[in-house]
Amino acid sequence: MKKRNAWLGLILLALLLGAGGRALWLWLDKPIERVSIRGEWEYVSADYLRTQLAPLVQEATWLSADLGELRRRALKIGWLDEVRISREWPNALVFELVEQTPVARWNDDFLLNPKGESFAFAPLGVPQGLPDLAGPTGSGEEVLTYYRRLTPHFQGLSLSLSQLRLEPRGAWRLQLSNGAWVMLGRRQHEIRLARLSASWQRELAQVGEHIRYIDLRYPNGVAVAWHGESDFSEEDE
Repeated sequence: MKKRNAWLGLILLALLLGAGGRALWLWLDKPIERVSIRGEWEYVSADYLRTQLAPLVQEATWLSADLGELRRRALKIGWLDEVRISREWPNALVFELVEQTPVARWNDDFLLNPKGESFAFAPLGVPQGLPDLAGPTGSGEEVLTYYRRLTPHFQGLSLSLSQLRLEPRGAWRLQLSNGAWVMLGRRQHEIRLARLSASWQRELAQVGEHIRYIDLRYPNGVAVAWHGESDFSEEDE
């Protein structure tokens, strides 16, 4: 008899704890009343971030909110590189946000971060002073890496690159800071760049402002077109 009463007592205690736990959960799991955002941002504003985050938590409740799913959805917001979310008593969520760092413009409608990953800049504007890069879908890392390799080469000639293009068939062309285009092609890049450096230092630097494009896609020598002359050839050798 005593043993049966002990079991009944344990069952009643479990039921009470379960009911109490359920009641406590329902009491705590209230609609989210406040969203805090934290971080340091150079390009995005707090108002922009609040506007983008508001729809994600509109119907969420404090305990039931799936923070992993919220993070996944928040990462789709333009300009966000990292998102960390935590609960804060009572009924608040804290978003720690890290913005993307743009290092180049990409294919007109996107920007590249330092890892060569593309992200849309709209509805914000494009930061000033970024190089203009372009290439086939998925080639952002390759184009950015090559841009970084080329930069010191042209710095040695007191030039910088304003544009770099990778064509669908693998040919490269670039635009110098003075507006002149350079047709580099697909092959023998180091040899062609060395030929360009020699020609630039020997004579082309003195007439650089008059150059429309420089074509390096020849076995020997360099072809130069001047402003007012015909368009360059689309051959990609």
